[in-house]
Amino acid sequence: MSKKLADVKEIPASILGKKYPAKEHNLRVKNLLLKTNTELSSDTTALFITGERIEPLKYCDEHKKFRQNRYFYYLSGVNIPRASILYDFKTENLTLFLPNIDWDDVIWSGMPQSIENAQKEYNVDEVVYSDKIIDKINNLKGYKIFTTDLDEVIEPIKNQLIPSNKDFFYAMDESRLIKDWYEIEILRKAAEITDNSHLGVMSALPIELNELQIEAEFAYHAKRQGAHSMGYDPVCCAGPACGTLHYVDNTKKIENKASILIDAGAEWRNYTTDVTRCFPTSGKFTKEHREIYETVLDMQSQAMEKIKPGASWEDLHVLAHKVLIKHFLELGIFKKEYSEEELYKRKVSCGFYPHGLGHLLGLDVHDVAGNANYEDPDPIFVFLRLRRKLQEGMVVTNEPGCYFNEYLLKEFIEKHPERKEAIDYDVLKKYMYVGGVRIEDNILVTKDGYENLTKITSDPDEIEKIVSNGLKKSRSDFHVIV
Repeated sequence: MSKKLADVKEIPASILGKKYPAKEHNLRVKNLLLKTNTELSSDTTALFITGERIEPLKYCDEHKKFRQNRYFYYLSGVNIPRASILYDFKTENLTLFLPNIDWDDVIWSGMPQSIENAQKEYNVDEVVYSDKIIDKINNLKGYKIFTTDLDEVIEPIKNQLIPSNKDFFYAMDESRLIKDWYEIEILRKAAEITDNSHLGVMSALPIELNELQIEAEFAYHAKRQGAHSMGYDPVCCAGPACGTLHYVDNTKKIENKASILIDAGAEWRNYTTDVTRCFPTSGKFTKEHREIYETVLDMQSQAMEKIKPGASWEDLHVLAHKVLIKHFLELGIFKKEYSEEELYKRKVSCGFYPHGLGHLLGLDVHDVAGNANYEDPDPIFVFLRLRRKLQEGMVVTNEPGCYFNEYLLKEFIEKHPERKEAIDYDVLKKYMYVGGVRIEDNILVTKDGYENLTKITSDPDEIEKIVSNGLKKSRSDFHVIV
């Protein structure tokens, strides 16, 4: 990890001076849409999307934090509220419409970005103000003009647009599935910020007395490095709460709890990471915590070895379940009279590992085009968000977990006698205090295998050293006022 002072304006050298490839993204969507719907003609097809607006909060003069429409951003690289784009398939001309200047707003917020500066910054052919939208759309007589929805579209052109078309969404989703070199560099930067932020959390236990302070420590380090937002609400939990998959409380004391789990990812230029780390509060894993940690690490490592183009994500997910079963037999949680295959057939592992191995990652934390089937009757697969073969350029999370949660046991084990009889509850009780372990890395599928974008260590010995070194410091060694 770097020791230099963070520069919030730092841009990776690989993309410095280069524009977000909006025109390439539009061309990709064009080609996929025309291939999907052969009745369309490039001579009479276009797309038009308006970005999100700043939403007010009820009963006050404040507003919600702005989050750009991800489809709009993918096709524009523009983070300006209420901006619009028009892409003509025939000419392959991309027009950006900036919001008309609100002179009252200028008093409070200053001048918005100018047409001249926008032309320099964005990968578009033309920049005009939004008062030109009606004329531009009216010039496309006989065109089929696709859009995502009509929520932010101005009234006079709504009946000229085609919203919510499944072929259009398919083309956009499949385009977003494979990351280009520029997107990968953004994700590398986001991953670096996230690595440092997780290290900051692991190193600062003397000033982390509460789960909320874990979240605060992560957010502090992320913002200092230029991440304006988190990719999702962080999961910060200690002890038995680590067994809640998407724990959102983040308010309980850490005192007298052996384990911490933090699932948090920084967002940079609208692309997010999603990383989970677990560590012992004492600086030394307890026997049971270490055994479960090594179980999950083995699940992740064996799946990782098989990541490459053409690999079935479903097969890797099954492998993770079988690794868990093997370890639980060795630990005695599963009774040894049952074979690994019999336990898998009974779905016993679902009571401890109910979620999927991972998901796609990009502009959204659970990115598009995963082909999940939440109606699948098989509990092994119902929550698996990625149901397709891996391809070069995909970015996925590899995040197996193991949880000791009373609700999961009741739902997935105790309602099923054939599963319940396979568990030694006397042994199981010894592990309940751990709560849960999840290890999550962000993985780029490469031509011959994979690249792990996540560099923060998951080695239990190294984690113990980091936490222990932090615990040796006094609170005065940290930059805190309270």
